[in-house]
Amino acid sequence: MEITNVTEYEAIAKEKLPKMVYDYYASGAEDQWTLKENRNAFSRILFRPRILIDVSKIDMSTTVLGFKISMPIMIAPTAMQKMAHPEGEYATARAASAAGTIMTLSSWATSSVEEVASTGPGIRFFQLYVYKDRNVVAQLVRRAEKAGFKAIALTVDTPRLGRREADIKNRFTLPPFLTLKNFEGLDLGKMDQADDSGLASYVAGQIDRTLSWQDVKWLQTITKLPILVKGVLTAEDTRIAVQSGAAGIIVSNHGARQLDYVPATIMALEEVVKAARGEVPVFLDGGVRRGTDVFKALALGASGIFIGRPVVFSLAAEGEAGVRKVLQMLRDEFELTMALSGCRSLQEITRNHIVADWDTPRVVPRL
Repeated sequence: MEITNVTEYEAIAKEKLPKMVYDYYASGAEDQWTLKENRNAFSRILFRPRILIDVSKIDMSTTVLGFKISMPIMIAPTAMQKMAHPEGEYATARAASAAGTIMTLSSWATSSVEEVASTGPGIRFFQLYVYKDRNVVAQLVRRAEKAGFKAIALTVDTPRLGRREADIKNRFTLPPFLTLKNFEGLDLGKMDQADDSGLASYVAGQIDRTLSWQDVKWLQTITKLPILVKGVLTAEDTRIAVQSGAAGIIVSNHGARQLDYVPATIMALEEVVKAARGEVPVFLDGGVRRGTDVFKALALGASGIFIGRPVVFSLAAEGEAGVRKVLQMLRDEFELTMALSGCRSLQEITRNHIVADWDTPRVVPRL
């Protein structure tokens, strides 16, 4: 069967993967309300297309933290990709590089920063979890920097792991033939079997619950790399992030895997963008499955988006070729959305190109 959109990869991944692995990738926290809402919220934003504009040439390129990329569609950090496919993060890195975009490598990758760097050229960011042992953190950041990673995406929404009931039922643990490669030499690379989720137990044992804004400042003393704060959902935290020296903000609810009943990221985006006041770029992840979703995020002020689950599902289905195809399909759909909306460059995408169900009714301009 020919794949014609990103969502179709999920069913193929479900067929191919062991239940424990598929459930780990697919599930959200508790009632999974936010998981559904991350998708549904996009459908409450409609287009106001402008017509009779010459759209014979469309430029989707942009810069992120000074790095030129081919499109505002990037790869979010997703953990343990070798559970999806033997090539795991290697395949994802090559696909991102071929598409001319950025890959973010998870702290909990099944390939190390050095291994991913060895796949060849490419702009890569490193997602960081802060461990109780700060020497581990400092060492990891130095390794990422040395391996040529260009930014740190600091995950700030996980002082404890969200309650993912599928993982509890499945007694989720990392398969024995895999390790969290970045921590292998530090005796932190293995996950023990637990009475609930092995990952939840690992987080409870290793991840620092005292993490605070002071640590964002501390991080800047140990690295020259720009720091993106990943997991912001409010105006208040946006202001503190800017004041704390963040180079950018990622509006994220961790793929709806942490606190259930937080808003969809697309619903939280505009509040964050307004609070950022143009001082730092704002990005979004969560629920993006179509080029139309990308356009809506940019119209609400995002500088770019990151995709997570589509990467692991396509990786499971077709390896590197699958990830390449996901990036290409989103690119093609986004380009078409731009053309049909009358936008020839990202600069031309404005708030007037969409109408959201929370907007006050428009006063029709006098013509």
